[in-house]
Amino acid sequence: MLDHLALQCADVGAAADFYTRVFAPCGVRELMRYEGPGGAVVGLCGPDSFPRLWLGSLVDPGHRPVHLAISAPSREAVDAVFAAARESGAEILHEPRIWPEYHPGYYGVFFRDPDGNNVEAVHHTFPS
Repeated sequence: MLDHLALQCADVGAAADFYTRVFAPCGVRELMRYEGPGGAVVGLCGPDSFPRLWLGSLVDPGHRPVHLAISAPSREAVDAVFAAARESGAEILHEPRIWPEYHPGYYGVFFRDPDGNNVEAVHHTFPS
């Protein structure tokens, strides 16, 4: 279970714009923004209106790969995230498809955010 995740960003505003635009089909939106000691801090939320993804200024410029998966309400939402990511110019790592090696109903798309993180939109369908 994940309560929240904080990412270091070279440009917090650009990252916030990217996540809210690309993941809008999953209900992601900006909930709050404030100025911290190192610059802007942005809290993003999903449909539950709880800030689970935090974007802040770059503190450690070293190698820091992160994989972030955001739940999508449907396969159509995953496809819409893919279209928005492609339109934004994001590097597409894997186009939307079923990943049977994870489980038969795992449908996801993988791409890079503006800071090079591997991000994903995923929808899980389980047989009844």
